[in-house]
Amino acid sequence: MGTPMRQLILKIESRCNLSCDYCYVYESIDQSWRRQPTVMSPETVGHVARRIREHAAQQGIDGLEVVLHGGEPLLAGHEAVAATLGTLRDALPGVQFLMQTNGILIDEEFLELFHRFGVRVGVSVDGGQEATDRHRRYANGRGSYDRIAAGIAKLMRPEHAAVYNGLLCTIDVRNDPVEVYRALLEFRPPKLDLLLPHGNWTNPPPQRDQALRYAEWLVAVFDAWYDQRPAPTRIRLFESIIARLFGLPSETEAIGGEALGIVTIETDGSYEQSDALKTTFEGGPATGLHVATHGFGDVLEHLARVAPARLPSACEPCPVAAVCGGGLRAHRYAEPAGAAEAGLPDPSPHSAGFDNPSVYSDDLRALITHITGRVRTDLAIGAAA
Repeated sequence: MGTPMRQLILKIESRCNLSCDYCYVYESIDQSWRRQPTVMSPETVGHVARRIREHAAQQGIDGLEVVLHGGEPLLAGHEAVAATLGTLRDALPGVQFLMQTNGILIDEEFLELFHRFGVRVGVSVDGGQEATDRHRRYANGRGSYDRIAAGIAKLMRPEHAAVYNGLLCTIDVRNDPVEVYRALLEFRPPKLDLLLPHGNWTNPPPQRDQALRYAEWLVAVFDAWYDQRPAPTRIRLFESIIARLFGLPSETEAIGGEALGIVTIETDGSYEQSDALKTTFEGGPATGLHVATHGFGDVLEHLARVAPARLPSACEPCPVAAVCGGGLRAHRYAEPAGAAEAGLPDPSPHSAGFDNPSVYSDDLRALITHITGRVRTDLAIGAAA
């Protein structure tokens, strides 16, 4: 029967109305977006629906998650979004919809669509105005915070609680971590995702040369969050680390190393691996497979061959390896001699490719060690009480 797909990421729109300088789709190594049609065609959506129905029958499942993504998915327009949702719902009534958006185009008509189809909406924002406008700008350089905040404010209305899924924040260690956390809490998100900016040994992330800057930033947010128990919002990165401490599954591909059964379909119908691989090399996410000719089982088998859930060899002695799982696969990449060219220590004797620790390995180890200490202290106190 094979591995069931857990989540389908559907690129219904390949362009964006913002020009964020850290964007891993438009501002990175892989520029395949330039060859993509702007909007996913009804024909391609029909192929996707057929593959969903086929996969559900093969696996004996009655539902799965479909994430409408982009680019900016709302640029596809009300009619295209409604038609896509309707076609997929007809194919599998138990399908669960999510969407990741910058929130700028959220209006009353989209809100009605979200409720009609049960779409849970996540919005990307990096904190308050200064933190968000540092990177999330229009092509003319104007900041986007005010319009993003206005979109989130619509989702925050009590009648929209069922469709407000949370926020995604890309970390910039130049921003005060606790200020960012408090600014995000003002939006009352049910869930927060904290995203390490994508980079690797060949193309390091910002401030990677400053030891443990990302760990220090995340530890400050963790302590502020953990000290508020019961926490006012879920933070998936922290919850996944704690889950792995107890041998439970992670909810993010950044932690744990599990094969998560995630499939991506671009607007032209081509299957791809994780978008994060756009930061590795041209064609990094490509599979060579297409929704018109290949089912989800074919894609999952392909991914198991080319991207097995395997701990990098250099990580095996690490005391937190069982929790970290080597980190995000894209963050392990190095071209031949790439690490040396970037002025960084060679991550392993076999640095070409992905058999390396994460470029964030020191930060992840420090963060996991800190969280482990706090959780163990609480468990000891609870046992002694």
